[in-house]
Amino acid sequence: MHILIVSLGSTEGLRRADEELRASLVRAGADAALARADPPRPARTMMLTDLAWARAARAAAVRGLAEARARWGREPAVIYSSTTAALLWPRPGAIRFDALSVANRPGRHGLWQRPLERRRLEQAPLLLPWSDGALAETPDAAGLRERSLVLPVPVEPSGALKPAGERDIAAIAYAANPAKKGIDRVLAAWQRVRAATSLDATPGELVIAGADSRELRRAGVSTEASLVRVVGALPSNEYRALVRRARVFVCAPRREDYGIAQLEALADGCQLVTTPAPGPYVALPIARQLDPRLTSEDLAQALSCALHDPVPGYERRARQALAGFSRGSADHAAARALQRLA
Repeated sequence: MHILIVSLGSTEGLRRADEELRASLVRAGADAALARADPPRPARTMMLTDLAWARAARAAAVRGLAEARARWGREPAVIYSSTTAALLWPRPGAIRFDALSVANRPGRHGLWQRPLERRRLEQAPLLLPWSDGALAETPDAAGLRERSLVLPVPVEPSGALKPAGERDIAAIAYAANPAKKGIDRVLAAWQRVRAATSLDATPGELVIAGADSRELRRAGVSTEASLVRVVGALPSNEYRALVRRARVFVCAPRREDYGIAQLEALADGCQLVTTPAPGPYVALPIARQLDPRLTSEDLAQALSCALHDPVPGYERRARQALAGFSRGSADHAAARALQRLA
């Protein structure tokens, strides 16, 4: 079977997810290709941003379909990666998504996206949500479930598991889209922990990845707190190497559409310290199960618990909890999706 994935790729996480999907489909026996949207120029509002990306996705789909016909001599099945990629589609196809505009584009931010998204969800032959929670956010979830198949993004360890005593970074945070990720709240909690810690019992440093100091300042986030190191956007292998050295992954998202960074941190043995957040935040119940003290609105107290009173064996149990996110599990779901698309 021939599959064309129309990849929005507006974030590093989405790009990696689309690469993993293509690889899973190939391992399941399909010929699969990616048609990547060219990033548009920044827009001033969320509505204009989504319109620009939807137009870019349509252009990528038209281009990719033409190339697929020339390459394979037939029309491929199409998977649109995100509802934004499907909004202006040139032809119907399956839609894979981590979250829906009906949930993450409230009020004026999604005036045109929400009704068009609903129409596309009704027209799509197959829906491939990343999680059960992603589909549950739509009022039509019950009616859409018959045409849905959960296709999670695989998350694997990036290296050998280091015990806590060998980790030389106290905490790491991921700051792409700093306001949404709540980096201001992370830094406030870090300052509180530092203020309550004597100099001879310093917990180490907080590393912030995914955004540089300039991007953080533009979002109104000051990084002048002591023992904070900003490393900016890094290649995946360099970022995961830092995660393996950290004892804690700390975050305070205002909304979480999935949480790949948190799952990667758990896979690499970090304790996950997080505030609760709306959205299909798949790592949240896992974090609560592993150590409920670390999931709290009092982020500073949770961070202090993780740094100064860690639960023994957390790293090993975290890896065990992610068994359902293995590439093998994703490949099994991809094979079922191929059967539905045939």
